[in-house]
Amino acid sequence: MSDVNKTIQKWHASFRKGTDFDSWGQLVEAIDEYQILARQLQKEVQSPNSSDFTEEQKKTLVKIATCLELRSASLQCTQSTEEFKLEELKKLETIIQNILTYNKEFPYDVQPVPLRKILAPGEEENLELEEEEDAAAGAGSTEAFPPRAPASQGTLLPRLPSEPGMSLLTLKIEKIGLKDAGQCIDPYMTISVKDVNGVDLNPVQDTPVASRKEDTYIHFSVEVEIQRHVEKLPKGAAIFFEFKHYKPKKRFTSTKCFAFMEMDEIKPGPIVIELYKKPTDFKRKKLQLLTKKQLYLHLHQTLHKDS
Repeated sequence: MSDVNKTIQKWHASFRKGTDFDSWGQLVEAIDEYQILARQLQKEVQSPNSSDFTEEQKKTLVKIATCLELRSASLQCTQSTEEFKLEELKKLETIIQNILTYNKEFPYDVQPVPLRKILAPGEEENLELEEEEDAAAGAGSTEAFPPRAPASQGTLLPRLPSEPGMSLLTLKIEKIGLKDAGQCIDPYMTISVKDVNGVDLNPVQDTPVASRKEDTYIHFSVEVEIQRHVEKLPKGAAIFFEFKHYKPKKRFTSTKCFAFMEMDEIKPGPIVIELYKKPTDFKRKKLQLLTKKQLYLHLHQTLHKDS
């Protein structure tokens, strides 16, 4: 089997893996798989040494990557009015399988111009390093960046129905302290609940973009409803808060730092938790504090119990 056929076979396997996750309701895994495949297709098209595909085939690959982005965005935003459905995505399977011979019109009118890079897990750290090296070398550009996607409105979910004898947790994210708070563009938080192995227990939620910046603080003042009764959270679980912001030079959203709260810390009232360096360590094995300065994530907890 030729190298190009092996590549197409790998793409097809990744596509099937993503749609299978999607069909089974494993949305986090589906999003990861879609984003990885979209990034691979984009890299193939953008590679200056790529001669395995014609220009028309490359255009089709970019359109497939765009559809993967659209489906990923639909899964991440439950309030989206323009949902790209799984059934629509599945129609692309035969195209990706037969990309070398496909000569029909693409079934969807999509604009193959991704505004923000989609990164496979771990890739953003490499790009961050490149950016730091460019800055150290004095490499800068004054040209205007192209328009980018509108600021996120968040994907926060409503409170669950109460159950007798069970408690629900509302976390108010008040503010986060960062030494370069004023330089963060479109900052928001991603909140997830993980077990000891880093597996999602609840739907992942994003806050809207922060309301204001003041000195070394970014203020959110937003409430997050944890999507499981406290009594049903397993031992060793933790609630994670990933602080993200937009990097215009590289045109992608980056995780700057993270924090987490363990089950024995759930109690009504204010709480201040430490910030750790990325990448996010959901298994909590190799934690490194972000800074020695007195800068933290400030939360307020409210427990709702139906007696």
